[in-house]
Order: sequence, then C-alpha cells, then structure tokens
Amino acid sequence: QVQLMESGGGLVQPGGSLRLSCAASGISFSINPMHWYRQAPGKQRVWVAYITSGGSTMYVDSVKGRFAISRDNAKNTVYLQMNNLKPEDTAVYYCHVPGSGSWGQGTQVTVSS
Repeated sequence: QVQLMESGGGLVQPGGSLRLSCAASGISFSINPMHWYRQAPGKQRVWVAYITSGGSTMYVDSVKGRFAISRDNAKNTVYLQMNNLKPEDTAVYYCHVPGSGSWGQGTQVTVSS
C-alpha cells in the first residue's frame, strides 16, 4: 500500500519561500513519476507539478519560474521548492503517485502579510 507523508508547509509572507517534502513508502519510488497537487479553500484539488522517473518536469502555468519540483530517490522523497510566493498560492499541498489512488494528509501553505 502506498503511503505518502507531506511536510514543510507553514505561514509565509508574500515573496517568501518554502520547501515542501513528501516521503513515499510502499512503492518502487525510483521508477514512478510523482505529482504535486494543491487545494485552496472552497475549490477543487488541482495539479501543480510533475516529475518523471528520469527527472523531467512540468508545471502549471501559474507557478512556472517560481516553483521547482525535484526528487531524491535514495530518500524516497519528492520536493517542491516554492519561491516568490503569492497569496493565491495558499492551499493544502499534496503529493501523489499516478494511478495509486493514495493521498497523504497534505501540508498547509498560507501566504499572507
């Protein structure tokens, strides 16, 4: 069974940075692509970023140039470095393994002055 544990969220001022982490277990991490999603209050969960097993990345337009997804296969962990944060980035952030059906508890990111 896939288990995912996100961490690293918090309260940050606009323009600030955070690095989210997601530790995965129950899968062959190195061969799986990984996604980050987010869900803002009162809205649906939406896709944010993606990294393939080989390290190729893709981003939703709203975070391009500000967010960077990366992975450490030795630690079974995927990261999301978030820079120049904006109030509209406020959400609960989740990592996800495509096709697994599993979600972690998420980590709250709040961008506010």
